[in-house]
Amino acid sequence: MKRTIKYYRIIWLRHDLPAGLSVFLVALPLCLGIALASGAPLYAGLLSGIIGGLVVSIVSGSALAVSGPAAGLTTIVAASIISLGDYKVFLLAVIVAGSFQLLLGLLKLGAIANYFPSSVIKGMLAAIGIILISKQIPLALGYDQPKFWTGGFLKLFSPNNMFGNINNFNHHLTRGTILITVVSLLILILFQQPFAKKLKMIPAPLLVVVAGVIINLILTSTGFFSLKQTQLVNIPSNIFANLSFPDFSKLVSTSEIWKDGLLIGLLATLETLLCIEAVDKLDKRNRITPVNRELVAQGIGNMLCGLVGAIPITAVVVRGAANVDAGGRTKFSAFTHGLFLLLAVLLVPFLLNKIPYSSLAAILIITGYNLTRPKLYRNMWHLGWKQFIPFLITILVILLTDLLIGVTIGLLFSIYFIIQNNFKAEYKITKTIHNGIETKVIKLNSNVTFLNKVKLRKVLDNVPEYSVLIIDGSECNFIDYDILEIISEYENKAHDRHIELHLNGIEKVNITAVH
Repeated sequence: MKRTIKYYRIIWLRHDLPAGLSVFLVALPLCLGIALASGAPLYAGLLSGIIGGLVVSIVSGSALAVSGPAAGLTTIVAASIISLGDYKVFLLAVIVAGSFQLLLGLLKLGAIANYFPSSVIKGMLAAIGIILISKQIPLALGYDQPKFWTGGFLKLFSPNNMFGNINNFNHHLTRGTILITVVSLLILILFQQPFAKKLKMIPAPLLVVVAGVIINLILTSTGFFSLKQTQLVNIPSNIFANLSFPDFSKLVSTSEIWKDGLLIGLLATLETLLCIEAVDKLDKRNRITPVNRELVAQGIGNMLCGLVGAIPITAVVVRGAANVDAGGRTKFSAFTHGLFLLLAVLLVPFLLNKIPYSSLAAILIITGYNLTRPKLYRNMWHLGWKQFIPFLITILVILLTDLLIGVTIGLLFSIYFIIQNNFKAEYKITKTIHNGIETKVIKLNSNVTFLNKVKLRKVLDNVPEYSVLIIDGSECNFIDYDILEIISEYENKAHDRHIELHLNGIEKVNITAVH
C-alpha cells in the first residue's frame, strides 16, 4: 500500500502536477469565454470547470480526458436561457440533462453516438462554429452591451439583433478593443502555424489573455483608447456568495425544461463520446475508456452543475489534447487542473477581472473557426454528395431554425440515403440472350428486407413475356417474409405471361392463407 501511494505521488509530482497546471492555463480563459458565449454568469463557467476537474475526473474511468464547459453547447445553452426566461429555471434543464446521461450510463447505452451519422455530427459542429463566431463579433468590436443573436440565421442582419446598434456604431466601437482583438487573433493564428510547435509549452489562450491585460494596462496608463469597465470581465470577489440555485417549483409546470434538458443531455453525450474516442487515440498507453462509466460521471457532474448554478459540461478535446501534450499520466492531472481553478477563484478573482472581453471573444472566434474551417467542407465534398448533402442540410437548417430541428432533418436525409443504398445493394440483375430467348437473373445478396419491396416488384413487372427468369437466393442469410410473399405471388403472373420461372434457395410461402 505504501509503495502504491509512493508510486502515485512520484507520478503526480513528475507528470500530473505540471500537466494539470498546463491544462488549467488552457481551461481558465475557455471557461470564461464559453460562459460569456452562453449568456450565463461568468462564474458559472469557472464552476463548471471546477466540477469537471474535481468530481467528474474521480468518477470517470478515463485517464486523460478533461471535462468542463464546451463550445459545442453554447448555442443550445444560450437559446435555453433566453426561452426559459430565468437562469434559475434553466438550471433545472441542466439537472434533467445530467439525469438523462446518468440513466444512459446505468442502462449501458454508451454506444448511442454510433447511431448518429458522422456527416450530421460534423454539420452540427460546423453550424455551432458559425454561430459562435457571429455571436463574438460585437464583443470583438467593442460593443459593451451587444444584442446577441437570439433567433435564426435570417435574423442575423435584422436591426433588432447582432447589428442592432449599427446606428450608434461610433458610440459602441472602441479602438482599444479592436487593437486587443487584432493582437489576440494574430497570436492565436501564429500559434496554429507549424513553426510554432516549439512553443507548445505556452498555451496560446493564456498568452492571449496576458497580452490583452497588458495592452489594456498600457492604454489605461497613457489615457488613450482605454477600455470601459463594462468591457472587462466582472467576477464577484466571493462567487460562492452569489450562486444561483435551481427553482424546483417550476420543474413540473414548465414542460420546456424537460425538452431542453433532454436535448442538452443528448448533445453533451454525443460531444463527450466523440471526445473520449479522440483522446483514447492520443493515449500512448492505448488505454480504452469505459463509455458507460463516462456517461455516469458526466451525468453526476451535470446534475451537480445544475444544483450549484453552473453551465453544463462535457469531456472536451482541447483540454484532453493539452493534457496529453503536457505529459499527463493519470486522472490526477485533470483533478489538479480543477484544483487550480478553485484556488484561482478563491485567491485571485481581482486578477481575473482585468481580462478584456475582447480577448475571450478572439479565443472563441478561433474556436468557432476550427469547428467550421473550409478544409472540413472540402473533405465532406470529396466524400460524395450522399455525405455532403446531409452535412450541408444540417448546417443550413440549424442556422435557420435551431439545433434540434437541424439535427433531426439532417438525420432524416441520412436515413433516406441509407434506404436508397439498401434498395440498390440487396440484389443484382444480369441479363443474357441465348437462342433468341432473354434470360434474366436476379441474385439476392446476404439480407433482403421489406425496404426492397417496391423496387423488386417493379423489376418483376418489367420482365418481358416469353423469357426466362431466375431468382437466386442461395447465398442469402435472411429474406424478409414480405419479399417471399411477392415472389410466391409472382408465380401465377409468370405463368400467365409465359415466363419460365426458376427459384434457387427460396422458400415459397402459402399466400392463400394470407388472403
